[in-house]
Amino acid sequence: MTIMFHEEEAIESPRKRSRSPKNRDRSATNNNDPPSSSVASSNGTSSGIMVNISDKSRSKSLLRERDAKIAALEKEVLSLRNQISNLSNADNNAITYGSASRRGKHLTPYGNTVRVSISKCSAKRRQLLAERARMGRNASIATQKALNALPDEGGDGGGGFSSQQALIDRIQDMFRSPHEHVGYLKSEQFAKDMLKLNKKVRAVLEDEPRCVFLQSPAYVFGDIHGNLEDLHFFSDNVWNLGMSLTAGNFVFLGDYVDRGMSCLEVVSYLLAMKLMLPHKVFLLRGNHETRDVNGWEEHYGARSYIAQCRERFGEEIGYKVWESTNQTFDRLPLAAVVDQDIFCVHGGIPRPISDSSVEGGRIKDILNVSKVAGINPPYEHEDDNYQQVASDCIWSDPASEEQEQYSVDRRTGYGDSLRGGGAICFGHKAVTNFLQQQGFSYIMRAHEAHAEGVAVSKGARVFTVFSTSKDHNQGNNAMAGCILIDFEKMQVINRSPAYRNQYVHRRDSVSIAMLSEAEIAERVKLGLITSDPREEQFQEEEFEEFEEEEEELQDSSFEDEEYAFDDRRKSSVDPCGTRASPEKSNHDSHDYFMEGNDMPSQRIDFSGATTSRKSKKRGGFDAIREDEEDDEESTVNGDDDMEPFDDDENHYYGASSTGMSPGMRRVGI
Repeated sequence: MTIMFHEEEAIESPRKRSRSPKNRDRSATNNNDPPSSSVASSNGTSSGIMVNISDKSRSKSLLRERDAKIAALEKEVLSLRNQISNLSNADNNAITYGSASRRGKHLTPYGNTVRVSISKCSAKRRQLLAERARMGRNASIATQKALNALPDEGGDGGGGFSSQQALIDRIQDMFRSPHEHVGYLKSEQFAKDMLKLNKKVRAVLEDEPRCVFLQSPAYVFGDIHGNLEDLHFFSDNVWNLGMSLTAGNFVFLGDYVDRGMSCLEVVSYLLAMKLMLPHKVFLLRGNHETRDVNGWEEHYGARSYIAQCRERFGEEIGYKVWESTNQTFDRLPLAAVVDQDIFCVHGGIPRPISDSSVEGGRIKDILNVSKVAGINPPYEHEDDNYQQVASDCIWSDPASEEQEQYSVDRRTGYGDSLRGGGAICFGHKAVTNFLQQQGFSYIMRAHEAHAEGVAVSKGARVFTVFSTSKDHNQGNNAMAGCILIDFEKMQVINRSPAYRNQYVHRRDSVSIAMLSEAEIAERVKLGLITSDPREEQFQEEEFEEFEEEEEELQDSSFEDEEYAFDDRRKSSVDPCGTRASPEKSNHDSHDYFMEGNDMPSQRIDFSGATTSRKSKKRGGFDAIREDEEDDEESTVNGDDDMEPFDDDENHYYGASSTGMSPGMRRVGI
C-alpha cells in the first residue's frame, strides 16, 4: 500500500480565504473536522489514502475566536435574566411611565352590571340600566353575579328589595323606641306600610303548608294580645341581638290582637319579622285571628283590633287595614311540629275526620285544610269537615278533672268544652291516642291565661304557654312566659313581675278626662301626652289625601275577590256563645255586653258598610273609669270585671250543654 500526501491541494491559499468571509467560515468549519481520508482503488488491485491536514496555528486561532463569541453571548443572556428579575421585583412597588413613578398604588375593584328595569311613568316601559359600583374587599365577580341573580321580590324593577328593607327598618325603629315614633304610628305612612306589609307577607304565607315542620332550638310563645311591653321583655332578653343573629327558630302560637292597646304595633312587628326571616319566624293562627273575634267591637270596645284601626286611621282607611290584616290571617298555618316530636298549636288537637290508622293521621287532616280559610266566618269553598279541623285547632282546650269524670266520652276522649259555643275539650284518652298515632311526645298550646306564664297538664304531656301578663285579670304578679326547646331539653323563661323596661310607655288607655291642667302639663313635659288636648285642633283632612301608590297597592285588589263568605253556613264554633276561658277560671267571659246596652252583643257586620274618607273626630285617648286601671304601671290596663249575660234565651254556658256539638255527631263521637 502506498500513502501519498498532497499538501498543495489540502491547504487553500491565504489570499483566497481573506477575500471571502463565507469561505473563511466554511474553511474554519472544515478545519475543525477531523482529517479526511480517501481510498482509491482501481479494479480492486490498487488503493490510495489521502489525508487533509490543516494549519494547526490557524485552527487554534479560529477556535479561540469562536469560544470568545460564545462567552459574550452567555454574558448577554445572564444580563437579560438579571434585568427581567429586577423588573419583576420592582413591579409590586413601582410602575414607571417615562420619568414619572407611582409607588404603593393599589387597584380599586369595580363591578359593572346591566339590569332590566321598568320605568316609573304610566307607560311602564322596559329599559336597560347600566351601573358601575365599587366592590368591597371581600366581594368578587362571582358573588356579584349571584346577588344579581336573586329574584326581585318587590317586582318594581330592581327597587323592590330596597323598598322592602326600608319598610322593615321603619317598623323595627318603631318597635325599639315607640315613644319616639308616636307621630309615625298615627301617620299616613304607617297605614301604607301596613297595607304593603300584609300584601308581601301573604305571598310568603301562601308557600307554607298548613302544618310547618322545623328543628330545634326553637322558642315557643303563647298569646300576646297587643301587649307591647311583654313583647319588649322577650326582645330584650331572648333575641337582644336581633332575631337574625339569635340561634334557633321562633314559633308564635297566635292571638296577637285584641285586649291590649298596642295591637297594630305588635302585628306590624311580627309580620315584619316574618317577611325578613321567613324560614326562621313562624306565626300560627289563633281564634283572635278571625273576623268574628277581632271585629267584635261591641264586646271588646276600644281594645278590639278593628276599633284601634279605626281610631288610628279613620273609618275607611282603618277598615282597609283591618281587612287586609285578616286576609293575611286567613293564610296563617294552623300547627307546627318541632323535631318530629312536639306538636305546637294554638288551641288543641283536632278530632279525626278520617281513619286514624291511615298514614299521616291528624297531621294529614291539617295539611288538607284550605290554603285560605276564614273559619269564623267560613268561606264558600271551605269543606265542612276541614273547617271543623281548623276550628278545633284554634278553639279546643284540655279537659278539666271534673270533665274527665262526667262529660268526656271515654271511648274517644273528647267532649263539650266549658267555653260553650260548640268548642270541644280533649282528655287523657284523646291525648294518648294522638301522641301514639303520630309518634309525638308532647303538645304545646296557648289559648288559656295562667298567672305563672306556663302550665302543665295531662300527665305533663300538654304545656300551655301564655306570653302576656296583662289584660286577663291575673293580678299584678302575673308573669309572661315562653319555652325554649333545645333538642332533648325544654327550658321555661318567665318575666318577673319586678321587671321594668327601660323606656317610657305610651298609654293609650289612660283617661285624661279627669286630669287637672297641671297634671296634663306635667305629662306633656314627660312625653306621656304628645300634645295638649286643650289646644289641639283635630285635622279632618289628615287622611283625606291618602293616596295609595298605584304600583304597590292598587294592582292588588283590596278584597279577596276570588273568595266569598257563605252567609248561610255557620261556623263550627260560635264566638258570641263562648267564654274566653273555661268556667271557673279567672279569665273574663265573652258573655258580656257593654255598659249602657240593653241588648246582648252581636257580631259586627261590615258587609254593607259605606264610610267616607274622612276620619271621625276623636280625642287623644279613650276615656275609661278610674277603677279599671291596674295598680302597677304598664303599657295597657287590665280588663274590667265582666259579668256574664244571664238570659235564658241567650245562655251559652258550656256547662249547661245537654248534647254534643253537631260537628262531633257528624264524625260519630
